[in-house]
Amino acid sequence: MTSFAEAQRWWGAAETILLRGGHLIDPAAGIDEPQDIFLRRGHIEAIAGRIGRDADLRVELEGLCIAPGFGDIHVHLREPGGEDAETIESGSAAAARGGFTRIACMPNTEPPIDTRGLVEFVLRRAQSAGAAEVFPVAASTKRRAGDELTEMQELREAGVLAVSDDGSPVRDARVMRRVLEYALTWDLLVISHAEEPSLSAGGVMHEGYWSTVLGLEGIPAAAESVAIARDLRLAELTGGRLHIAHVSTHEGVELIRGAKERGVAVTAETAPHYLALTDESLRTFDSVYRVNPPLRSAADREALIAGLRDGTLDCIASDHAPHTDVAKDQELEAAPPGMIGMETTLGVVCEILHHREGFSLRDLVRLCATRPAEIIGWDPGRVRMGGAAHLTVFAPDQEWEVDPSAFASRARNCPFRTWRLRGRSRLTVCGGRLTHQEDVEFCPSERLLTQTA
Repeated sequence: MTSFAEAQRWWGAAETILLRGGHLIDPAAGIDEPQDIFLRRGHIEAIAGRIGRDADLRVELEGLCIAPGFGDIHVHLREPGGEDAETIESGSAAAARGGFTRIACMPNTEPPIDTRGLVEFVLRRAQSAGAAEVFPVAASTKRRAGDELTEMQELREAGVLAVSDDGSPVRDARVMRRVLEYALTWDLLVISHAEEPSLSAGGVMHEGYWSTVLGLEGIPAAAESVAIARDLRLAELTGGRLHIAHVSTHEGVELIRGAKERGVAVTAETAPHYLALTDESLRTFDSVYRVNPPLRSAADREALIAGLRDGTLDCIASDHAPHTDVAKDQELEAAPPGMIGMETTLGVVCEILHHREGFSLRDLVRLCATRPAEIIGWDPGRVRMGGAAHLTVFAPDQEWEVDPSAFASRARNCPFRTWRLRGRSRLTVCGGRLTHQEDVEFCPSERLLTQTA
């Protein structure tokens, strides 16, 4: 098969590209059938069941699925300040390897992303890296201290689409109300890290059977549900657009379901690790399983899957949280919470939701591509004629073994190491550029071969 470097060289030199034989899944357009896609200078010129035109480069996708570019609306890139764990460049490369063309990075960096200058710094670094489009989520309060609101108008003008103090909650309800009101003024999404610190303080895992057996300090489900209930009521009061991050409990799912029935403008996500793992994983005392919110019970896991099935939970986000080996190689109480996830999200979601729980591939594309784009405001969340191509090509049945040492991410704190998963990204196109390919057949024309020789 063609190497990535060679494929990228051909792709960059080709004026016309034919993606042939793939099965296009685009929930927003109502497409779920074999379709060819013809690109000219990185833009989609034609979509049809069979395109007979000649092209500079033909890419054979028989047996593979084509989807709108996957989007991850909750990642941590650590730069500035934590470049030993991840950089914008390495995180963007990890995103491309995982099939993501767009990612939204959280502001809990050092210093926090709370000014126009820091937003522009992230955008410059991302443009230089070029592997994925990066959208900074700015802090909702200065220094993420929970007291004084950031300059949301300036942040919006700089290109910010959402604000959050993620990594910690906005503790004061009055401040959170003001965040929702001011964000509404500037058409910003407010992403809530729903946690009541007075209930979670000192905890390292879910409070329940396994925390009792293991003798570890627990974090009750109420630490999440109390905070979700507060923020839902504030969203109802203000009319602000609220998004609940990393939902992990069945109480949280029920609260969100009730709020949606009342017409509250709320959306919500969960992460792959909450769908695949439970608090029993902590039996090993391995700090790779420490995450915030913590891995919950089997009953919570089932409720999350049910919430994704009925639309209570809108999308899946990786909550990619890289840490160095030194930081994670400590006892549970000392190790920072967090897991990496961008390079395993597709595999975990395919394995758990599609192969085991019976979700259709169309459901998976909706959860990983269509809804994330709609929630945060990326345009488009579909394969659109005339637009620059944002495409994810994946093999839903391909089995592979997770080996974090081969990841593009700098971090290795992956809870799925040695797992065998079904579902793998094979080709990623971001804004018309090829950013990842693996075992895909590229067929250049004679003219292109001569040109690139």
